[in-house]
Amino acid sequence: GTGIGTVFVDHELRILRFTPAASGILNLIPGDIGRPVAHIASNLVRYDSLVTDTRHVLDTLVPKETEVQTADGKFYTLRIQPYRTLENVIEGAVISFIDITAMVRVREDLRKANDLLRLAVVVRDTRDAVTVQDLEGVTIAWNPGAEKLYGWPESEARGLPFRDRVPAAARKIEHARLQQVIRGEVVPPYTAQRLTKAGRVLPVRVTATALVDAEGKVYAVAMTESPGEGGA
Repeated sequence: GTGIGTVFVDHELRILRFTPAASGILNLIPGDIGRPVAHIASNLVRYDSLVTDTRHVLDTLVPKETEVQTADGKFYTLRIQPYRTLENVIEGAVISFIDITAMVRVREDLRKANDLLRLAVVVRDTRDAVTVQDLEGVTIAWNPGAEKLYGWPESEARGLPFRDRVPAAARKIEHARLQQVIRGEVVPPYTAQRLTKAGRVLPVRVTATALVDAEGKVYAVAMTESPGEGGA
């Protein structure tokens, strides 16, 4: 009845039994009892050494622990340990999956928050405007330089759509540039136009940088903007 996904295998890595929670991780059905675990198509991503790791545990009797992810975005601590009988005889290995999805999400949220905090400390005293937009183009960070240049205080700028700071005629090209950065493409510094709170069109020089998480996925775009000439 345990909620932990657990699979027992013998010395030949044939499946002896498993808990219901393991069935969704390794695509197991009752008919898989007796089959080699190597023949099972798992839902794990970027981890294909289950057979190798299990065999190593049986050879060395040294437990193995690692963090894995399934195709549906859940995270687990994978533990592989020797399986001992009541007579203390090694009969195989026990493979356990402990759901840590919530913990990983909190960890990632804290890491992003710390990244933004470090960014805020670095740019707090710069004269340039530094802003951060999420993947939907919503402003999530706004430094004093941005307040001085554009007129919106941070309390009003947070949550402001990026497109609302761009003249209507330039929104299409600015959206395309933002998408380039989100896709991980290198966008050289460029000139552009921004709107101030008072509605004045201001030419600026822009450097856009992607912010990535621990898995290398872009989660926001930071822009450093300084007064310039012209704009496009």
